[in-house]
Amino acid sequence: MAAAMESAQGIAQAAQRCATALVGRGALTPQVEHGAHLAGQHIISRIFQYGWLPEDVHQAARRHLDEYAVALLTDVIAAYMRPFAPAAVDETWRAQLEELDAAVWWSESAAHLGQWAAKHLLTAEEALTTVVEALALLIRLPKLELIRPLPGTARLSAAGHHHVDEKILSRVRGLLAKAESMSFPEEAETLSAKAQELMTKYAVDRVLVDADISVPDLPGARRIWLDTPYVDAKALLVDVVTKANRCRAIFSSAWGFMTVVGDENDLDVVELLTTSLLVQATRAMIASGNQAERSADSRSRSYRKSFLIAYATRIGERLVAANESTIAKSVDSARLLPVLASRQLQVDKTFDSLFPDVRNRGVSIPNANGWDDGRAAAETAELGARRPFKSSPSRASPLSSRQ
Repeated sequence: MAAAMESAQGIAQAAQRCATALVGRGALTPQVEHGAHLAGQHIISRIFQYGWLPEDVHQAARRHLDEYAVALLTDVIAAYMRPFAPAAVDETWRAQLEELDAAVWWSESAAHLGQWAAKHLLTAEEALTTVVEALALLIRLPKLELIRPLPGTARLSAAGHHHVDEKILSRVRGLLAKAESMSFPEEAETLSAKAQELMTKYAVDRVLVDADISVPDLPGARRIWLDTPYVDAKALLVDVVTKANRCRAIFSSAWGFMTVVGDENDLDVVELLTTSLLVQATRAMIASGNQAERSADSRSRSYRKSFLIAYATRIGERLVAANESTIAKSVDSARLLPVLASRQLQVDKTFDSLFPDVRNRGVSIPNANGWDDGRAAAETAELGARRPFKSSPSRASPLSSRQ
């Protein structure tokens, strides 16, 4: 079985040939079912030791495999998790497993593969082809940084993480939901900025409270996956949100995800804002593309990529302005600034330990019209005395990345 996975990496026809050779008289034999189970558990264990999380495996699978293989890998993950008590599993793992609905649904009295094939109405050959394709993808996955403890090794301190107050999150979600429903980008960006201001005020208050605690939360890390097209431009949008919220990020261009390092509360904000802003940016880009003038140009890849880069750059300016304004209004700013600086040093130290070899890469802006329209779409009502301005395409920030 393991040899079949190795030989079928990335080649659908080879996977089918391997599956045909493994099927005995058109049925799944006990030996093949047992071999598939052992191979799956061996490979998924190695992948998790390589730093991949359940959601990462799911995201990679849904980009490269069909729905059957995605479902199969969810079951492989569920089987892997079966021996671990919930108390020994990191909270991020628990949340991701729940989101994926990774649970043992099959009977222990029979092999999983046969029951899975029956559930999905697949022949023995189709089921084995799916097994070979799914596990071949896992073999291809590269080694990543271990950003969360493995099941069975969860740190006790992780349970003490201060989650963002649900009332605050509810208000922020409400602002962002309203922003996503707006027809005009200017109004949407104003609401997004209000959400940023609210979260910054909460973060500032939380930092001052935590400063009095002898054991503050340590920086954590999360991965944010981006969908095609224009992944580089979307990564820039995640990057500016990350920087505005006192975090640092690195882009994995080969697989299309960002790894973000920061305090857990700030990571909550980054995930929330980037999810909403990516929706808003895409909507603004499509709306701009419907203009009668420059219709052909505005539907081109170069225009849309430039639009998103400009949009992200302006959003970054907007979020930084919201942060500066909120921090300046703090009643205890003299005490706050040194604490924020100390937190930033912790984030930088954690980031550098995870990613010692980081290089910056530029983001090209191939279309001037797209740049101008992207900035125009991201312009919002003024904050304080800050005046909106136009800038040249050279202002796009570089991304920290790896291949």
